[in-house]
Amino acid sequence: MDVNAAVAAAAAIAGVLTGVIAMLAFRWSERDQKRPTRTSLHTDPVLPPGVDTVLSVLRSSAVVLDEADAVVKASSAAYALGLVRGGKLAIEPMLQMARDTRRDGEIRQVELDLPRRGTGRGEALAVSARVAPLGSRLVLLLVEDLTEARRIEAVRRDFVANVSHELKTPVGALSLLSEAVMDASDDPEAVQRFAGRMQIEATRLTNLVQELIDLSRVQNDDPLEDAEPVRVDELVAEAVDRCRHQAGTKQITMAAGGTADLHVWGNRGQLAAALGNLVENAVNYSPARTRVGIAARRVNAPGGDMIELAVTDQGIGISDKDKERIFERFYRVDPARSRQTGGTGLGLAIVKHVVASHGGEVTVWSAENQGSTFTLRLPEAGAARDRAQQHPDLDDEAGGTADPTPYEPLPAPEVLP
Repeated sequence: MDVNAAVAAAAAIAGVLTGVIAMLAFRWSERDQKRPTRTSLHTDPVLPPGVDTVLSVLRSSAVVLDEADAVVKASSAAYALGLVRGGKLAIEPMLQMARDTRRDGEIRQVELDLPRRGTGRGEALAVSARVAPLGSRLVLLLVEDLTEARRIEAVRRDFVANVSHELKTPVGALSLLSEAVMDASDDPEAVQRFAGRMQIEATRLTNLVQELIDLSRVQNDDPLEDAEPVRVDELVAEAVDRCRHQAGTKQITMAAGGTADLHVWGNRGQLAAALGNLVENAVNYSPARTRVGIAARRVNAPGGDMIELAVTDQGIGISDKDKERIFERFYRVDPARSRQTGGTGLGLAIVKHVVASHGGEVTVWSAENQGSTFTLRLPEAGAARDRAQQHPDLDDEAGGTADPTPYEPLPAPEVLP
């Protein structure tokens, strides 16, 4: 009995010890599962104090890597750019930079072109990546998106090149004509002919410089600082008066309709210039003895009523491939015809910026050999004033679009003398 009792006691003690060990193992496993890992994507206790706060206010995309190249911390911008995928840094050149910096502690910087994610286009993201050590084991990667800055720089570079080319033409012509006048000093008829050509080139040069000034002004100024209710019929009358001589020379009939009792909200000078450019283009690109119409109407819109101003001609029309580019600076559908009419290729670019800065848009319907209709949509004065004051930021690609639907018929126009 004593032996059996001893065996039973030993078995009982072994069972108690096994239970205690099992319980301790379970507790330890449970505590280990709740403990944050060092590869957490959002928070990590190994980050130095204050780093998390600093990274949250940086405009650059930020990624913190540990010694195993795992992502300890990544900003939302880094995910948006596609830098981090599955808890790992997905850009191999940046990952190699991080490894080199972890090894020797040197700060490195490089500019890279990354493919856009999910766009299906060949465009690339231009980024600048800078890697620096963060403490003894971590590495900090900061990535700056340079795509927009490079685009703006390219636009400026092309603009300067185009301006230089456009200025060179009339200046060179004036130089050659002045030499011709000097050589023909004993021939009054030749002098008169060359002087007439010099006057034409001087006028073209003056118009180009003035339109460059106008384009710079509408890009840099806020038109709503001097905004006021502007009568549509006054804008139309001013545009017609501006082109009356050219229209009379070509026997073009100019007509207007639906402009009474309509007001738009904005800068009078800029709006008059925009509408005047459209009417002038309609006259210049229309054959003789045709008709140019200007019509206006009020249309309902979600943010308030809009005023539509349509300029219609019976000219040469615009092809589909050209409609997407006509609002670009210096772009001309027919360069040879533009030289004859004195066009600079800036008129529609000015229209685009004026309309966009007033919170509106400009659309075009056109068919080759059937004419064109340019339509301005501008906020109406009064109820739409608040909407106009919240105009969008200017973009070299916004404000002008091609409209596949022709302008609907308007009331019978009033023929202007």
